[in-house]
Amino acid sequence: PILLFLHHLASPGIDLFFVAVSKLGYQYGVLPVDALIAAWLVWKRRYRDALFFILAVVGSLLVNLGAKNHFTRLRPDLWRTITPETTYSFPSGHAMGSATLATALVLLAWPTKWRWWVSIPAVVFALLVGTSRVYLGVHFPSDILAGWSAACAWVLAMHWLVAARAPPPPHHPDAPAAHDNIQDSGIAQKAVAEGKKPA
Repeated sequence: PILLFLHHLASPGIDLFFVAVSKLGYQYGVLPVDALIAAWLVWKRRYRDALFFILAVVGSLLVNLGAKNHFTRLRPDLWRTITPETTYSFPSGHAMGSATLATALVLLAWPTKWRWWVSIPAVVFALLVGTSRVYLGVHFPSDILAGWSAACAWVLAMHWLVAARAPPPPHHPDAPAAHDNIQDSGIAQKAVAEGKKPA
């Protein structure tokens, strides 16, 4: 019913809009932006963020390919689409790729003053990409929901993994400052000299 409802809204103008959104949602938008962001993070020597971002993007792609080949769900065939696809349907690669990028950008920008300037456009973009795939008749709504859910879960897991396991970079707020270590060492030495047990 959702597919048919959106199809009844079709017009040449809306077709052009959602075809463009769909193209930006993967090979002509998401993938180049992924590469540029990863390269920028490395260039800025934000290696920890770069590790998180690369694991999120590459891992999401591999998860999507594996899931498609596991479920082997055929695509909708309710009408002759203007953007035919030949791969399996579940979960949506466009939905998963755009949601992966959006979620990763939100997490990277959240500690900064740019959080809302990044988060709102990122979420709107992911929603539009998912809607475009249903409107074009190449995905069931459940394909889109699965792609969004899998992307969010994977990116959050990678963020936790890098944040919890990778050592903080130098000069990071979580890293102990060198003068603090020196000061603590001096206090301990003084306490030992006075015959006291260091705290």
